[in-house]
Amino acid sequence: MSSMHDSLVNAIEKAKSLSKKRNFTQSIELIVVLRNIDMRKPENRITLNVYLPNPIDKPVKVCVIGEGDFALKAKEAGADLVLTRADIERYGSDKKAAKKLAKEYDVFVARADLMPLVGRYLGPILGPRGKMPLPVPPNADLSTVIKRARSLVRIRTRTQPLIQCRIGTENMSSEKIAENAMAVLSAIERKIKSSQNIGAIYVKTTMGPTVKV
Repeated sequence: MSSMHDSLVNAIEKAKSLSKKRNFTQSIELIVVLRNIDMRKPENRITLNVYLPNPIDKPVKVCVIGEGDFALKAKEAGADLVLTRADIERYGSDKKAAKKLAKEYDVFVARADLMPLVGRYLGPILGPRGKMPLPVPPNADLSTVIKRARSLVRIRTRTQPLIQCRIGTENMSSEKIAENAMAVLSAIERKIKSSQNIGAIYVKTTMGPTVKV
């Protein structure tokens, strides 16, 4: 594992050096190419939530769905937006607003008993975007939940044997980005049950060339 970590650090350093300076902070992305997996079969598609050990230096907007005391605690815990049952029903009848909501917020968290309602009204919008809420119990420690949500990356494959996700920004240390990459790779290996199915690994900045690990 340490040799993989070192290879990742070297590749990330190279990706940073090859990337032209932009007038915004670029993300560092990890690309994993899978092999010998038939993505046309639904059971082979991958959907994973991975909590990164090192938070990404870009704001992750968290929307919490709940009622009463749960909603108050979510506001106190620093949620970027808190929605109630009535709000969810309203979004259900306004697709344009629901799409804007899905685009604006990165992670959704919902009180577990409201998940059926969310599924009914927002499922068609959030589901295809891989943003279905993380269900949490009514007595959850919301400050911890929200803090973890800000370090969450969602990994999804569709019909292509390819995974691409953000693991850092160019101003983070390459070691910390590599640790995040390792967390993602470990989660993928556990899911596909074999590192032999990982064909190639690349890193890149948002606008820069890909670098093979």
